Amino acid sequence: MQNAFLFDIAIVIIIATIVGYFVRLLKQPLIPAYILTGILVGPFGLGLIKNKDVIYSLSELGIAFLLFIVGLELSLKRLKKVGWAVTLGGTLQIALTFAFGFMVATLLGFVQIEAAYIGLIIALSSTMIVIKLLLDKNELDTMHGRLILGILLVQDVVVILVLALMGSFAEFSVLNLGIALLKGILLLVVAVVLSKFVFPILLKFAARSQELLFLSAVSICFLFVFFASFIGFSVIIGAFIAGVGLASSPFNWEIAGKVKPLKDFFATIFFVSLGMTIFIDQIFNILKPLIIIILVVILVKPLIIMFLMSSFGYKKRTSFLTSLSLAQLSEFSLILATLAYYNLGIVSEELFSLTVVAVVVTMVLTSYLIKYDSKIYGALSGSLNIFEKFFKMRENLEYVKKDKKSIVLFGCHRMGSIIIERFNSLKNRLMVVDFNPKIIEELIEKKISCIYGDVANDEVLDRIKFGNIKIVISTIPDEEDNIFLISYVKKRNKNAFVFVTAEHVHQALDLYKHGADYVMLPHFLTGEKISHILERVVKKKSHVLLMRKKHITFLRKLPMFGMS
Repeated sequence: MQNAFLFDIAIVIIIATIVGYFVRLLKQPLIPAYILTGILVGPFGLGLIKNKDVIYSLSELGIAFLLFIVGLELSLKRLKKVGWAVTLGGTLQIALTFAFGFMVATLLGFVQIEAAYIGLIIALSSTMIVIKLLLDKNELDTMHGRLILGILLVQDVVVILVLALMGSFAEFSVLNLGIALLKGILLLVVAVVLSKFVFPILLKFAARSQELLFLSAVSICFLFVFFASFIGFSVIIGAFIAGVGLASSPFNWEIAGKVKPLKDFFATIFFVSLGMTIFIDQIFNILKPLIIIILVVILVKPLIIMFLMSSFGYKKRTSFLTSLSLAQLSEFSLILATLAYYNLGIVSEELFSLTVVAVVVTMVLTSYLIKYDSKIYGALSGSLNIFEKFFKMRENLEYVKKDKKSIVLFGCHRMGSIIIERFNSLKNRLMVVDFNPKIIEELIEKKISCIYGDVANDEVLDRIKFGNIKIVISTIPDEEDNIFLISYVKKRNKNAFVFVTAEHVHQALDLYKHGADYVMLPHFLTGEKISHILERVVKKKSHVLLMRKKHITFLRKLPMFGMS
């Protein structure tokens, strides 16, 4: 029996690895690969797994560790950074998408509880997939990247609340809901008290040994799981609250790094187990609702998000890229499906299978949507003007002095704000273009000439008289945007110096081919600067104290244009 158990685990991991290799060669996300593995080894595939119950039990550990990591990364500092606009936008997105999904599901003939479940899974997007794809494109720190992260964080908070209360859905009553809330509050209070008075002492001692720190974190996770089970609360929320309790610890990132491989291992088993439980023979029965739900996710959901982003004053490009990146179902949808079907019995096996297949399809499509988002935007740009015409509130968000301008800066986040400070004596000759309304409002307060707009929008560029401009600086790392800017400027003023930014050497060389006068590679420039500092320190050690003092003074003077 023991050998059979080990054999099943080995089959799952080996086949998941092999399928994972093929999927990565195709540049696809791994979650669909694991679900496909489950179909291959499950009863509707090769039937290789004999101890299915053991696999399902281990998969619960995958959910627990997944939520433990989410809790670890969900600090109050991160929540505060989201801002009211994104919080409101994310909340409205969930509400509107849920309402539309509920209506569609009702029209498709689903009962109310199932329609509510469909509305919820449609409202959520995949944090794991989207962040990975944005990281691959170096777009996490862009305007739309920061908006996406904020919306995903709001979604994560909402889905955690839903998971915490799901136990009361099967036999819903105000009393059951109240009891569930009290249990959740009790767990949270215990976590807060322990994180303030016990965990700091415990982890400080444990941190002397990496192994002990790892075991302490896992033990805390399991203690909360046991306590949650003891009071009749969701064990996976127990794991999440354990993570929240450790989130304020100075060792939280170290713990997350050590627990992540364990999470990845058991999460793989969880996703494989989902594939094993798909009822392949019923796929044709759910084909119509499956296609409709997928269309809602990739067409209607982005329209709702774009409508909301436009209403908050973001330009069509930022709104479009934000909405397109969120056009998929979430890994949390799979957790909701598992609990709703196996634990609560509130959804049918057909709806369970529909959820898993829809998650796989939308995640695969997302990898292409994000990869080619700029080209898709270019093709649809004209049709998207309706959003900017509908929302006129930001049209006059600008401040332009009458002084003759000779320097134009595109992008004021981080590097851009440093450039502004360095050009302090030339502020009257400087024009800033940025597509973050908050940054433009801050610039207006400081009486710095600025225009709210997008570098890829020729209507915005047409408002700048490039014939008089001597220097154009772009701190935006998007290669296509910079190529467009170089071409636009050089056609109107071939003597203007154009400085652009790139993330990689091959992009820099490509930009030089397109006519850039100088390409800034942040990592390369940082290396040059550090080398220069080290040379000075070697010659005279007192230089480091002087540089330190100057650096602190400079940092305190910096405008906080998105610098946090």
